[in-house]
Amino acid sequence: MMQKFYSDMVRQELNPTILYCSKVKDSHFTELHTHPNIEIAYILSGTGHYQVEDKVYEVKQGDLLICNPGVPHRSIISDASDLSLEFVIGFTDLFFQGMPDNQIVLPDGGVLLTLSDEAKRECSRCCYEIIEENASKEPGRYYMIQAQMIRMLVLIYRAISVRREPEMVSLTFESYSRSYVVKKIIHYINENYAQKISLDQIAHNMYLSPVYISKIFKEKTGDSPINYLIRIRLSRAKELLDKDTGSIKEIAAAVGYDDVYHFSKLFKKYFGVSPMNYRKSVQ
Repeated sequence: MMQKFYSDMVRQELNPTILYCSKVKDSHFTELHTHPNIEIAYILSGTGHYQVEDKVYEVKQGDLLICNPGVPHRSIISDASDLSLEFVIGFTDLFFQGMPDNQIVLPDGGVLLTLSDEAKRECSRCCYEIIEENASKEPGRYYMIQAQMIRMLVLIYRAISVRREPEMVSLTFESYSRSYVVKKIIHYINENYAQKISLDQIAHNMYLSPVYISKIFKEKTGDSPINYLIRIRLSRAKELLDKDTGSIKEIAAAVGYDDVYHFSKLFKKYFGVSPMNYRKSVQ
């Protein structure tokens, strides 16, 4: 009987697009920078330091760093001992199950993935084969490189799966660019304010915990996600009242409130006047 295999790793075919790859010797100082793609750095030999956002990591042979899109990072030489041989590769079109598109999210919320000895050997093999293939200029080399990259991604996914919690949404992931996450939350609220939205729903949509979302949103905007949602809804309601469109109940429903009394109470608290009296004042 033929055995049927199911994809338990990705939502669709694992087919990353490779953008660049290189072998880097003796990492030099670079300014903090970001990429629109995922970048992986694997330390082939030696030691070094990496800064990702505001944290500096000591790295050594066999360490693997993951920088997701929009995450500021740089390599640093702080002294003469920081001499390493690295393999760096950038790619996109990655869809791991339980993670946002084009993101690799580590269970501890960091960017440094520690592999088993066997996984280190396999990853090193992949890196050197990609380096050799890239230098060969042989026809079809892109597909050979992609095949080794897919092999690396499977090893990475397996290493993550061993340690991650049953539900990714219960974790806080510091590897996200905070500004990027806040922008995504704002976009989500702006597009869906008329629907029923809760903090848990926003967190689930972002694959992050409610506590983490509230914390970084307040840090970046000075307000909570729910207060921002209320402001958007009431501002939109005010625009509708300015146009004299529909009844108060219809306007409340149009901006996401089923309870017209609750809507009126919020509107008065925010603007200092009830929706009805506001409408009269602008007529």
